[in-house]
Amino acid sequence: MNPNTIRAIDYWFGQPICFFLTPLRNPFVSKEKPKKIIFLKFIEQGATVLAYPAMKRATELVGKENVYFCVFENNRPILDILNLIPSENIISISDKNIFFFLSSAFSALLKIRKAKIDTTIDMEFFSRASAIFSFMTGAKTRVGLHRFNSEQPYRGNLMTHRIQYNPYIHTSSFYLLLVEATQQNSEEVPMMKVSLSPLQRGTEGDSAVFTPSEKERKEMQLRLTPNPSPAGEGKAKIIILNPNASDLLPLRKWDKQNFIELGKKIILENPNACIIISGASSEQKDAEDICKQIGSSKAISFAGKTTLRELLTLYSLADILVTNDSGPGHFSALTSIRTLILFGPETPKLFGPISPNAQVIWKELSCSPCVNVFNHRFSPCNNNVCMQLISVEEVYREVKRYLN
Repeated sequence: MNPNTIRAIDYWFGQPICFFLTPLRNPFVSKEKPKKIIFLKFIEQGATVLAYPAMKRATELVGKENVYFCVFENNRPILDILNLIPSENIISISDKNIFFFLSSAFSALLKIRKAKIDTTIDMEFFSRASAIFSFMTGAKTRVGLHRFNSEQPYRGNLMTHRIQYNPYIHTSSFYLLLVEATQQNSEEVPMMKVSLSPLQRGTEGDSAVFTPSEKERKEMQLRLTPNPSPAGEGKAKIIILNPNASDLLPLRKWDKQNFIELGKKIILENPNACIIISGASSEQKDAEDICKQIGSSKAISFAGKTTLRELLTLYSLADILVTNDSGPGHFSALTSIRTLILFGPETPKLFGPISPNAQVIWKELSCSPCVNVFNHRFSPCNNNVCMQLISVEEVYREVKRYLN
């Protein structure tokens, strides 16, 4: 399903369902500590990386074998990479179309009820679908956002542990806050009158690390060049350009021509450099065109030619990644690659990757972030000046600094 279809279903069907389910909510909240926890994060694999400290904390509270995760099928691969939640505890839902979605969602609910999971943690901000799903699991403890007296999107009163959204804390800290709420008094309104400092410290330096096997490294080196040489050995530098920002948020895209000009500059001043264009299968045509217009045999398209694990292996061998604000900016945080991320309609203050090797370019316009939880990430903008103001020269200066 495309993003607009998902938004329409969530709005037109989600609101009345939340309204009619609210009176069925049991007013008596269980005071028992969680025994089994399931995270609900259906979309965006990059955000799942930000949830790593929260998932790790949940495993500390109830044990790894008692932590579950419910996700759309297309977004499952990152969970397998993180290797924190047992594979059998990851419950997938199909989002191919509305019929597959409904049938697989029903199947997922049956699995959750059969597992007797007592706690849900809804990480989808103000999504009505996730609130409804959380309620339908039958979990006695349901942690998630509630709008209270604000004008934020309506999704009934289906949570037992109701958290007020704070737009001033990083998303990773917010996810951790949801987990900590399971240990607090749910009668407090709003919940979690605690200092943020321990939570913020809890996310710093607490990230997953991806380490490919020696076989994976050698196979990727052979795909890069007949005479492979890993980064850092004084030989050819490997620079990855990721032009995509997904159809979910096209406003985040830096113009294709900019990536072409950047590639030309890199090759002109670094003739031995190898440029890799990454992307999904749907972007193969654009990726091939970018390589063609860069006009060098050193520019290679890997779009649609790697699994997520192979992509991370590539990151572990490369020197620099230049990407729009998208999943790869977060995936790269699992490796040692230096990453330059171009932000525009969203803010790195909330969604920036947690990595000492990541740097952000963001023009911080008065209208940004226009994509946020208050508008279901549906901006009225049709002219992403915030991305257009990021020049090729500015990006290349940072790339050059990294190369030197």
